[in-house]
Amino acid sequence: QVQLEESGGGSVQTGGSLRLSCAASGFTASTYSMGWFRQAPGKEREGVAAIGRDGSTSYAGSVQGRFTISQDNAKNTLFLLMNSLKPEDTAMYYCAATRIEVFRLLLLLADQYDNWGRGTQVTVSS
Repeated sequence: QVQLEESGGGSVQTGGSLRLSCAASGFTASTYSMGWFRQAPGKEREGVAAIGRDGSTSYAGSVQGRFTISQDNAKNTLFLLMNSLKPEDTAMYYCAATRIEVFRLLLLLADQYDNWGRGTQVTVSS
């Protein structure tokens, strides 16, 4: 059974950093396309960063240069390092995975993924 568990969220001030973790179980994360998504109150869920089965990565323009997605295959864990955080980054962050080899240009589309974690809250204050 595929399970994803996010951790690492919290409250920081503008300019601060956080590292989110997504512990995967029931499958080998490196063989799945995986991504980070976020949803703020009253807004649609949006793709933040994703990594394909071939290791290719994709980032939303709003986080390019500030966020970095990575995987630790030995720990079967996905990470999202978030630097230079802004109040507009405040949201619930979700980890997602799919066995499908997602085309790179589609990696940030939520409907490409069929496995989701419960999320971890990130709050950035000004």
